[in-house]
Amino acid sequence: MQQIFETYAAHVLPTYGRFPVAFVRGAGCRLYDAADRAYIDFASGIGVNSVGHAHPVWVEAVARQAATLTHVSNLYYSEPGGRLAARLTALSGLRGVFFANSGAEANEGAIKVARKYSHDRYGPDRSTVVTLSGSFHGRTVTTLAATGQEVFHRHFGPFTAGFRHVPPGDFEALAAQPDDVCAVLLEPIQGEGGVWPLDGGYVRQVAALCRERDWLLLCDEVQTGIGRTGDWFAFQSLGIEPDVVTFAKGIAGGLPFGGFLTGARAADTLGPGDHATTFGGTPLCCAAALATLDILTPVLPGIKAKGAALRQAIAEMGLPRVTGTRGAGLMIGVALAPGETPRDWAERLLRAGLVVLTAGQDALRLLPPLVIGDDDIAAGLAIFQATLGRY
Repeated sequence: MQQIFETYAAHVLPTYGRFPVAFVRGAGCRLYDAADRAYIDFASGIGVNSVGHAHPVWVEAVARQAATLTHVSNLYYSEPGGRLAARLTALSGLRGVFFANSGAEANEGAIKVARKYSHDRYGPDRSTVVTLSGSFHGRTVTTLAATGQEVFHRHFGPFTAGFRHVPPGDFEALAAQPDDVCAVLLEPIQGEGGVWPLDGGYVRQVAALCRERDWLLLCDEVQTGIGRTGDWFAFQSLGIEPDVVTFAKGIAGGLPFGGFLTGARAADTLGPGDHATTFGGTPLCCAAALATLDILTPVLPGIKAKGAALRQAIAEMGLPRVTGTRGAGLMIGVALAPGETPRDWAERLLRAGLVVLTAGQDALRLLPPLVIGDDDIAAGLAIFQATLGRY
């Protein structure tokens, strides 16, 4: 393991505050380090490994496609791409899909849809996208501009113009926006900001205002989408129909993939040459996504109950360092008492054999694989209780 650390130190840019472990393999909901020590995975690669590690159905689908056709570019059609597009529009109830590579790229595409929609109807003077304070939409210069957290804005300005931030839940601040707005971009649950769910009534007010003013409603479901909250998309439990929904992370079970879906209003906005990407929707990633959806379909109905049981178990531990939980399905924030540092607790849990994430300034974040079973949940919770109760 030390050799791996030294290789990184010598050759990889130090842009990550990595945890002190090198994983070499995974099986189900367990990870194994270079010393073959096992860890319970409550992070799933930041929500990416939705079907766990080395799931046999996923492995077989990827291997079969890799031996058949990996990439041809979007200058041509492919059978897996067509099947996946039909599957995603059916699951979401939306009209069309664009395949990309990452969440940031998906969000950039959604912003382009909004600006072109408005430009086509109103000219160039309605181009501002309103986002929420505490939001996170990506690491590109444009998606950083959309992100409503000042901590991510250091060093990299000037940013792309045309974004304003309003406090989440403050409908009056949104309604008071001037007439240069083309869209509102929001996360149903602010993940990187601390796992803060938006109030459903507020989201429905926002959706109604967007209809009234002909703004597009863009939902960033990079983290909440593809079953994470117990619905295929979190917007489906909010009683709204967004104009654009972005997705990434869990869609392909570990391969880099993302994209956005468009509803009826925005479905015809982009035409040939308006948007493109070389790697988006490769047959290999589409085959992985189709296998992921197959695996998750029978699992989806139980995700909300698993998440509720996990949160209840944490509440019943009575840990003084834990002040509560928040989230939906298997996207859970564990709020820590004032003075506690999430990174320190994540490292202690890692040393004890449980992989978790942090979120915002006060919370641990739990994003276990969606296929996780009761035994692995119980094992992870036992480590959680023993660690936070011991120090």
